Amino acid sequence: MRSFLKILPCLFLTTLLAIRCPGQNKPAGQPNPSTMRTGIVNAPEINTSYGWLNTDRSYTLKDFRGKIVLLDFWTFGCINCQHIIPDLRRLEQEYARELVVIGVHSAKFQSEKTAQNIRKAILKFGIEHPVVNDADYQVWQAYGVRAWPTVALVSPDGKVVGQRSGEGVYDAVKPLIDELIGQYGGKINREVMAFGLEKDKEKNTSPLRFPSKMVADEAGNVWFADSGNNRVVKIAPDGKVLETIGKAGGGFTDGDFAAAAFYEPHGLALKGDLLYIADTKNNAIRVADLKGRHVRTVAGNGKMGYYFMGDQWGVNVLPNSPWDLQLAGDHLYIANAGNHQVLRMDLRSNEVFRFAGTGREALADGPLREAAFNQPSGLALAGNLLYVADPEASAVRAIDLDAGQVTTPVGKGLFAFGDRDGTADEALLQHCVGLAHRDGKLYIADTYNGKVKVLDLAKGRVSTLVAGLNEPNDVLFVGDEMWVSDTNNHQLLKINLRTSEKKTVEVKPETADIRR
Repeated sequence: MRSFLKILPCLFLTTLLAIRCPGQNKPAGQPNPSTMRTGIVNAPEINTSYGWLNTDRSYTLKDFRGKIVLLDFWTFGCINCQHIIPDLRRLEQEYARELVVIGVHSAKFQSEKTAQNIRKAILKFGIEHPVVNDADYQVWQAYGVRAWPTVALVSPDGKVVGQRSGEGVYDAVKPLIDELIGQYGGKINREVMAFGLEKDKEKNTSPLRFPSKMVADEAGNVWFADSGNNRVVKIAPDGKVLETIGKAGGGFTDGDFAAAAFYEPHGLALKGDLLYIADTKNNAIRVADLKGRHVRTVAGNGKMGYYFMGDQWGVNVLPNSPWDLQLAGDHLYIANAGNHQVLRMDLRSNEVFRFAGTGREALADGPLREAAFNQPSGLALAGNLLYVADPEASAVRAIDLDAGQVTTPVGKGLFAFGDRDGTADEALLQHCVGLAHRDGKLYIADTYNGKVKVLDLAKGRVSTLVAGLNEPNDVLFVGDEMWVSDTNNHQLLKINLRTSEKKTVEVKPETADIRR
């Protein structure tokens, strides 16, 4: 449990809201506090030598005097950090004249430290406030932060008045902002600040935007989640667009293919004429009837479901940022990234049940109800083994569906990551997100290393197959070719397994722009 505490002049100490915060990460050796430190102290400086993004200039805190400032300490691979973005956006809209939100990007992974990768994340998540790159944890340490995400509130005269870790930011922060407005009144600078946003500088000539998970049909056509365009697209092997599902702008609406709306879809699974879609940011599983050309919601209502340890086993639950899907008979397995679990849907009833994972974020093997995962985001089936890409632990997990046991073929824990080939015990990955199985080998989208790696399951060795990618999200075999979603380059690739030659799939929309 985490609570947001406040101390203000002439105000009494208040606990605004206690929120259960699932799966917060923390650097090794720094414990998560059980309560948050608060007090009226001068806010430490936030400017760093690594520069600013989503703006045309650098700032110091003095530049924001007269404004209420909300600092958001985040790292872009963290699902809990992504969960609070709508809360931040809502606060920005409601307090456009009084509040400035500033992202403090204190990276966990090495790949997250570079300005270019942070810029891509800003575009991917639609962030519209300045972000300072805190690559060496200077600001993090100055504010005594211990977990992602953490927010800190700074008064118009530059004092830290509260700090809190976890999700549920809107309900916790809004009352305090209201009290600050009441206290400082006419001293607040109500001039709206404008920033040079990355979206206004972006030069993406591709018809795709952050393509993600893929699945092939029997004819060799490929369906893929064009996640940044909030749609699902079907293309022929030569790249010609055959079908598009989802309207521009996104949303959460059922209906025909042109009227249906998604919010950053990812995982896909094809069963006959039914295409199952992990509608990630809507926390829902949707199904597209390919004959009837209609989309309906079969699980989820938009809210994030949270359940931990012994809670809610054997009852219908809500998905939480479902990231990938895998069919197995009459069941659909769901990589439930937001609650660090694997779920299972009964396709006969469309009920979703907890399947594996306690809900805590950790690398723990054992029986299904005792094992723990770390933002599971990719699935691949090989016989009775369901392999799971477990990115926050840079690990590959294996669930024996017959024995009900979870093991870890590759990976050592939340802060053991890198780029090293070798035996499965020695190898290091960095935030791997996608998997595919073929002929006794597991192909891994080693996302933050920009590579596709291969785990030879018989030999127990990991080797690099393809390098030079930009956050690949998925791997798919279509005939003798391997397809890769080169996500941050906004493209799909075909790779010749014999020569490792990469060829860009030229997506050829029937209209001028499939984003419409």
